[in-house]
Amino acid sequence: MHASLKSITMRPPSRENACRLTLFLCICSSLGSLLIYIRSLELPLGLLSLDIAALGGVWVQYLLSRKSIKFEPQELADRLLQVQENERHRLSRELHDDIGQLLTAAKLQSEWLKRRMPEDLQGQCSLLCETLEETLAKVRDVSAILNPRQLASLGLEASLRAHLLKTLANTPVHWSLECQQRLTGIPEEMAVAAFRITQEAVTNILRHAEAKNLLVCLQRLPQGLKLQISDDGQGFAPAIDPGREGQRGMAGMTERIDQLGGTLTVISEPGKGTQIEALFPWAPRALERASPNKVMH
Repeated sequence: MHASLKSITMRPPSRENACRLTLFLCICSSLGSLLIYIRSLELPLGLLSLDIAALGGVWVQYLLSRKSIKFEPQELADRLLQVQENERHRLSRELHDDIGQLLTAAKLQSEWLKRRMPEDLQGQCSLLCETLEETLAKVRDVSAILNPRQLASLGLEASLRAHLLKTLANTPVHWSLECQQRLTGIPEEMAVAAFRITQEAVTNILRHAEAKNLLVCLQRLPQGLKLQISDDGQGFAPAIDPGREGQRGMAGMTERIDQLGGTLTVISEPGKGTQIEALFPWAPRALERASPNKVMH
């Protein structure tokens, strides 16, 4: 008996256990009260204690339920973004390692067949090799977009420049990337957020804006890293709640900037272009390193 009581007290309360205990106490209390009422007896001390215990069980259940459903929107957004990034990295690895290797093997096999094909089939085999080469390049591009590995090795500025070069190469958009200071020592989570916001903005420009000019500006300020994206496209009416009104790209940007405690400002009107300004605040440990006096020009 002593061992069983000890195991119960050592076991942390859970919602299921609290529900069962509360239900048991309430049933016992109700049956005892009903019996006292039927027999017209005075309320004994034991039944009063049982009523108090049942009330305590209800209170514990309330506290556990309140704790279980208390899920802050910021915590949920952080978790969703973390899951999203992990899934992107997983898909990137599968594309690069599995599908990329299969396409490379198929390309080598097609080249081997081309050398042994009759003259009348050389053209078709060459077309097959070109198709496989183009597909392999597309897979590598998608893998790089899902997981920008160059952020760790090249840094934010070079990664953004490489992305803009590749994405806008065959488009009529004239773009410019301006960095007023060297962007060394940028925290990884901040660099990823800035890269993803720029990536989403460029995607929206290509899909909807029909812009001719694009300017991406990065500036290292004492209060944080400032990212500004401007275009001369068709513009739009920014929603107060982008997620509810179908502006998923803007909703993703807002979630990323909120995750780092920053601010996002969107200025746009139909026919007047769009300007997106994001400010990522420095973490306390990076404030001294981000001071303008410490930055190398």
